[in-house]
Amino acid sequence: MSQHLDALETRAPEVREAALMAALPAQLAHAKAHAPAFADLLKDVDAASVNSRAALAQLPVIRKTELLERQKASRAAGGNVFGGFSTLGFGQGMTRVFASPGTIYEPEGARADYWRMARTMFAAGFRPGELIHNCFSYHFTPAGSMMETGAHALGCTVFPGGTGQTEQQVTAMAELQPAGYIGTPSFLKIILEKAAEMGVALPSVCKALVSGEAFPPSLRDWMTAHGVDAYQCYATADVGLIAYETAAREGLVLDEGVIVEIVRPGTGDPVPEGEVGELVITTLNPDYPLIRFGTGDLSAILPGTCPTGRTGQRIKGWMGRADQTTKIRGMFVHPGQVAEIVKRFPEVSKARLVVTGEMANDQMALHVETDHLSDEALKARVSEAVRDVTKLRGEVHLVAQGSLANDGKVIEDARSYQ
Repeated sequence: MSQHLDALETRAPEVREAALMAALPAQLAHAKAHAPAFADLLKDVDAASVNSRAALAQLPVIRKTELLERQKASRAAGGNVFGGFSTLGFGQGMTRVFASPGTIYEPEGARADYWRMARTMFAAGFRPGELIHNCFSYHFTPAGSMMETGAHALGCTVFPGGTGQTEQQVTAMAELQPAGYIGTPSFLKIILEKAAEMGVALPSVCKALVSGEAFPPSLRDWMTAHGVDAYQCYATADVGLIAYETAAREGLVLDEGVIVEIVRPGTGDPVPEGEVGELVITTLNPDYPLIRFGTGDLSAILPGTCPTGRTGQRIKGWMGRADQTTKIRGMFVHPGQVAEIVKRFPEVSKARLVVTGEMANDQMALHVETDHLSDEALKARVSEAVRDVTKLRGEVHLVAQGSLANDGKVIEDARSYQ
């Protein structure tokens, strides 16, 4: 039996990259022609010329806050509820509409496996002809439907368990004997503990696909000890599947339907491979063609390819949030301002703003990586730029190249809130 969903997973990396870059100009042209928001955002962009990662990196990053603002403005004016980002209208082409906190509305198109979840289910061990117990929410958010449509595309039957009602979940699992569970890892732990408390065996539930929250190795090991082989995936309500875990358990393999960039938080500038930054996604979904969508999540590209034979790039997984905006002495400072300071000085490669002190006694220091560690004039100019950009005074420390932590943090809030 094949260990891969399709041939896309094992194609040569250069073949994949060529296919993605070939699809990119058409996706941009489609978005400009059919999604009014992108007609505006990309009005000065020649879609045909955006056929490389370097060209893609020149386009603006659309972050969730901007998407929300455009949706709210459009709704207030009696316009499109999706803010002009969807190419679909209500009716046959759109099966459902979902809501995420904010409120952001997301369309679900009618195409099979719209969210591309069958790939991660297959990697987690699910196969056609099985019954899946789906405990993601079917209320407001798309998680339940994301998994259900993927399961149907894979050829599986779904029990829509949803959330809550733990005893009833245990009873349904015991009677229906599903091949496995899909949902959050914490709820699976609750179900297994409840089953033990009830004295009910769940021998069929031997595999799981989990998402929606952190899945640390300690919890994975707990699942294994209780007879469940659980794998995780990374997906969002805007984009669908982005990356998925395999039997190798070495990072998450990128989905075949997205172009992923890792950029320095607060900017749209790609970081070197291996450096932690914000995940920016360009989806090839024609119904909701998000171009350079900033997820706000941190991760990093792993070197090499997956031992399972999948040749796509891998990421480390979710590593925190990129929006590190913080209030210092009554003023908001955000990562984009730190990036602006760095750009003023070719001698500086990277910076990290560290905020210390106690409540109402904030102190901030900008640590900048440079080869000019004894350059007092540079230090003074950077200090002046800090005041100019943030309107706040702070110390400047010149530090050696590579000495700042590779954790994606541009602003570190180390204050005491005792």
